[in-house]
Amino acid sequence: MPLEIVPFTLGPVLTNTYLVADPETGEAAVIDPAWDGQIILAEARKSNWGIGQLWYTHAHFDHIGGAAEIAAGLEPPPAVALHRLDLDLWRFQGGAALFGFRIEPGPKPSIDLFHNQTLRLGSITFEVRHTPGHTPGHCAFYCVEADTLFSGDLIFQGGVGRADLPGGDWEELVRSIREQVYTLPEETCLLSGHGLETTVGEERRGNPYVRN
Repeated sequence: MPLEIVPFTLGPVLTNTYLVADPETGEAAVIDPAWDGQIILAEARKSNWGIGQLWYTHAHFDHIGGAAEIAAGLEPPPAVALHRLDLDLWRFQGGAALFGFRIEPGPKPSIDLFHNQTLRLGSITFEVRHTPGHTPGHCAFYCVEADTLFSGDLIFQGGVGRADLPGGDWEELVRSIREQVYTLPEETCLLSGHGLETTVGEERRGNPYVRN
């Protein structure tokens, strides 16, 4: 497989972070740097990968809490990608105060994500899919070469993301899953923001919240 993926489960609500890299070039990105940035940095350095970008599926605090620590350990600091509809949430520290936390949100987002955008990591490409419902600017990252969708808090193994937080919308969440996840090949691996990995086929057949 051309894409290297190193998963972590970090932070107070056990959020999944993914360090992804093109092993040929050593170019790396972090999808949802949840917490403990030094742990992520150490893993990248062990493999001689250079983290140049941070990609956020959305701006909730538990998905961005490690960004500042990562940026502090890199020169130049990484570019940050976020959909503009989640920028206010980012400015609000990802809603951390609502849950009794305080975080440093790190570098200001400089890459505006949009639907069907292409992100590049060396020779590997990712398709950005705008998937609102959990938050207005929620996005998923689809790597065809790796048969993998990084789905954030849109869909989990046997579950779906919350739609009752500020900016959430249940109907949009269901539509995003049906149009942007269930239309992918059944064997596509789903790497989500919480919990274990699953596949499109498993969720289409068995997810109790959203039937195909």
